[in-house]
Amino acid sequence: MELALVRHPQPDIAPGICYGRTDVSTSIEAIDRVAASLRAAGLPGSLPVYASPLARCALLAAALDVPVTFDARLAEMDFGAWEMQSWDAIPRAEIDAWAADLLHYRPGGGENVLEVARRVAAFRQELQQPAALVICHAGTIRLLSALGKGGSIEQAALRAASSAHRIAYGEVIVLKD
Repeated sequence: MELALVRHPQPDIAPGICYGRTDVSTSIEAIDRVAASLRAAGLPGSLPVYASPLARCALLAAALDVPVTFDARLAEMDFGAWEMQSWDAIPRAEIDAWAADLLHYRPGGGENVLEVARRVAAFRQELQQPAALVICHAGTIRLLSALGKGGSIEQAALRAASSAHRIAYGEVIVLKD
């Protein structure tokens, strides 16, 4: 399987805000810029396109003017009460509790990493295409990458949660199994 994973364009929110599952949008200029970059790279070409239904992904997918399958399993993690809060405003004890139990702790009462990994793994397992373009989020991309390296869902989730986040807005990462 070959997946071209695209992180959504930069959302229209202030830096340092936890926005996970919140349906924040992005500017038309940012969407057009990433769509043009994808087309210049020959994407999506003949690849089927899958996307998170959150606006920052859905708007980019729509700008490609090809059929798109929206799948909620590709959405970013739900950070519950942390959503739209400044990371600096979240109590340090809560962040430390999450760091101490990356798999099971529910940030802000939302999803835990293991739950997100299970839904992303279900998407990957059900994908019946030898290749696809997937427009999603940094957390989803990290999980898809980790799942492709084998091992249990728990191991993949821990690898993804422990890895540094260095995926740029609009970046394309190609995974080959």
